[in-house]
Amino acid sequence: MTLTEPAIIGALSPSRAGDFMTCPLLYRFRVIDQLPEKPSQAAVRGTVVHAVLERLYDLPAQRRSVSAALELLEPQWRRLLDDDPQYGEMFADEAEQAEWLAQARDMLERYFRLEDPTRLEPAERELYVEAVLDGGLLLRGYVDRLDVAPTGEVRVVDYKTGSAPGPDFEAKALFQMKFYALVLWRLRGQVPRLLQLVYLGGQGEVLRYAPDEADLLATERKVMALWAAIERSLKSGEWRARRSRLCDWCDHQALCPEFGGTPPPVPDRQPGDTVRSSRRAATDEL
Repeated sequence: MTLTEPAIIGALSPSRAGDFMTCPLLYRFRVIDQLPEKPSQAAVRGTVVHAVLERLYDLPAQRRSVSAALELLEPQWRRLLDDDPQYGEMFADEAEQAEWLAQARDMLERYFRLEDPTRLEPAERELYVEAVLDGGLLLRGYVDRLDVAPTGEVRVVDYKTGSAPGPDFEAKALFQMKFYALVLWRLRGQVPRLLQLVYLGGQGEVLRYAPDEADLLATERKVMALWAAIERSLKSGEWRARRSRLCDWCDHQALCPEFGGTPPPVPDRQPGDTVRSSRRAATDEL
């Protein structure tokens, strides 16, 4: 008997799910319109710090020191700059860039106060994971780090270069981790023992959560409800703008009705198009 995979109706990542929950119009601009956005200093700094922490674990355990991490920073920034010179345009002058790099150094130093990398041997780093739910929705994303204990228990680790959220926003932060845990559970049949968010901004903090099957089933229901809401917007053509403090950092205010703008006509594009032809294409994270 030949087993067939369910037809994929679309794809969703934690970041795009977060976009829709924050503002459906933002989701539309990013996924349907695919409007360009200027790189932000905070986002690019996060990319560089993530790259340093990923490569730190290429070193033998005894060499994973603060100085070794700081030595990796400049080469990783230069590599990113070589790939896309527009990142250099984020800064008004060399002094501003130097301050930006200094903040990245502070985050790397803070990391060593939160974890001891000489005592860790990650099973996976920057792991791409995907799973198809019974309804045909493809969930996918990149896990920063996966630790596996000798007993087989799994810990999912994500680095955040912002500050830890207050109690009112912890649930939103944990949604991303539960999303990854759901994908891993569907892939491997094992619920991760621990979800760990390592915040490198502010004073530095580690947020830990132990999920169970009920948590992940609830996350699956939430994800499917989100997709149903996205499909309703696709059919109706209505993508509601939701004003919040995050609007201050949005590149699309000129097109947003909340700021007197008018969105362009909705293009004839579906959020699942990129995965119907190539299931493993992860370059466009939806």
